[in-house]
Amino acid sequence: MLYRNFASEAEINAEYDPGMISDRVQAIDRFERMSAAAAKQIRNWYSCQFGPTEAEYVDVFPSGIPNGPVHIFIHGGYWRALSTREFAFVAQVLVQKGITVVLTNYGLCPDIRLTDIVDQTRRAISWVAHNAIKLNIDSGRFSLSGHSAGGHLVAMMLATDWSDYGLPRDLIKGSISLSGLFDLRPFLHSWLQPTLALSAAEVEDNSPLFLPVCAQAKVTLLYGELEQSEFARQSLAYSEHLASNNVTVDCLAIEKADHFTVLDLFVQEESDFVKEIVRFGQEDSLS
Repeated sequence: MLYRNFASEAEINAEYDPGMISDRVQAIDRFERMSAAAAKQIRNWYSCQFGPTEAEYVDVFPSGIPNGPVHIFIHGGYWRALSTREFAFVAQVLVQKGITVVLTNYGLCPDIRLTDIVDQTRRAISWVAHNAIKLNIDSGRFSLSGHSAGGHLVAMMLATDWSDYGLPRDLIKGSISLSGLFDLRPFLHSWLQPTLALSAAEVEDNSPLFLPVCAQAKVTLLYGELEQSEFARQSLAYSEHLASNNVTVDCLAIEKADHFTVLDLFVQEESDFVKEIVRFGQEDSLS
């Protein structure tokens, strides 16, 4: 077997390629239209550089609340596609709730390696925290979310010792991974491998399922009810790993959602999802 009970690349692809059961092009087109509309309605500071390359930037959507909470969103695209610009729509409701939203960008495979993407994401978050005064945010009220590959990157941030970056170890006060990927072994044998060029060592070093958990704040893992079963299985396996590391975790299926429509949670003003992100930023929830 190549991975678990999968004997062929085709079997792995059938479980891990969302485009096989959902219209990826249509979904991204919808995200772009939603983001263009959102960008006209909320203030934004595009392309704040945190690193030396063109791809190393963050987009900031300020709430206008002095010293307010911040929520960082990490986009997906299987580490090889997309950017922050397709996902500005995730900021609109949260900004209206008084939360500054930051979208992190990163370089893409095959131009850089997945390990580099993890490093860039760590440095993006460090840049935001170290520039808290400039951004008018409270770095003590810091939460994360990410989708798909971004969900993987959120989990890698939970495995990060932030004291190595001159920051508190408990920097992250809460996180949500939507349709995340926590065991990278199947991608060694997938349609993605020619682009990702993963090594066995890279998979081991970047699979959150097998890494110690440094952050102890609440984690929520979500996946779409209509997604392939491996997305649910990966989330459930990672939830068990978190629980074994004494982390409070919820793992939930979102009814009638696929890999892409699960992101509609960001635009549902009174959803439990939005309310949880708001709670992450409340000072009385941090004690």
